[in-house]
Amino acid sequence: MISNITPRALRLTIRMGKYINKRNVFFLILTAVAVGMGYTPLRDLLFSTDHGEYYSHIVLIPLVSGYLVYLKRKELILEARYGHGSGIILMTVGIALYFHGITLETQLDLDEYSSLMILSVLVFWIGGFILIFGTRVFRIAIFPLLFLAFMIPIPSMLMDKIIHFLLAGSNEVTYRIFELTGIPVSREGFVFHLPGISVEIAKQCSGIRSSLALLITVSLAAHFFLKSGWRKAILILSIVPIAILKNGIRIVTLSILAVYVDEKFITQGFLHRSGGFVFFLPALALLGLILWGLRKSER
Repeated sequence: MISNITPRALRLTIRMGKYINKRNVFFLILTAVAVGMGYTPLRDLLFSTDHGEYYSHIVLIPLVSGYLVYLKRKELILEARYGHGSGIILMTVGIALYFHGITLETQLDLDEYSSLMILSVLVFWIGGFILIFGTRVFRIAIFPLLFLAFMIPIPSMLMDKIIHFLLAGSNEVTYRIFELTGIPVSREGFVFHLPGISVEIAKQCSGIRSSLALLITVSLAAHFFLKSGWRKAILILSIVPIAILKNGIRIVTLSILAVYVDEKFITQGFLHRSGGFVFFLPALALLGLILWGLRKSER
């Protein structure tokens, strides 16, 4: 086999191998620097008792993103070019945001500080990626790279608004389901008075964690199985009513069990502490049906 390769082609192959290896070394150094920049704020967030429960998914995001980039590795190698202008600009913006965040550490709460710091690290890293591999490669790998945005914590002010929206929707859906069951119920704000007990829809009942899990899962499904942008948007937007419906069904189920079986169902036990997964699967199946219908319409 080697004897059929001309000396010139062999020299080009060797040069290309060195060229790619040099890029990989630069990329590994860039990644190590980015990890060092983001390690402390990310560690503090994940180990926080008040905030960490919302962001357990963060450690999986770079693994998924890396795998998606790996699937395109051959195409990326062929299109690799240095992208000095765009890459240096983004890296500079990322560094500026990072040091600005350091100066604001004492003025921001943990969510806001972590959000700013992780955003700055991602901007810096993506800028370095473009610098090393070029804008063509960035366009090819744009979904895996933008998928890293799921690592950015949601600022507390926005998170509170999202949770309130989910609670308000769950509150209304829960009341309508109670009416359908025929169970005597009266409502005062977010408190439901049932025979023998009162149930409050608290912040912990918002379903924000499962909603984030649905969003991440469905975003991946839309990327792999749908082509048109508006169909992807429909699938992702359908998460909102399905998440609220799932939440309402879970609240009603626990309440009925508390009324007719054991009051402890709304204060402790598997369904109360970790039962979200039980209700997550039917919601995921319903979204799967919507995906199937959208995919069929594309064909």
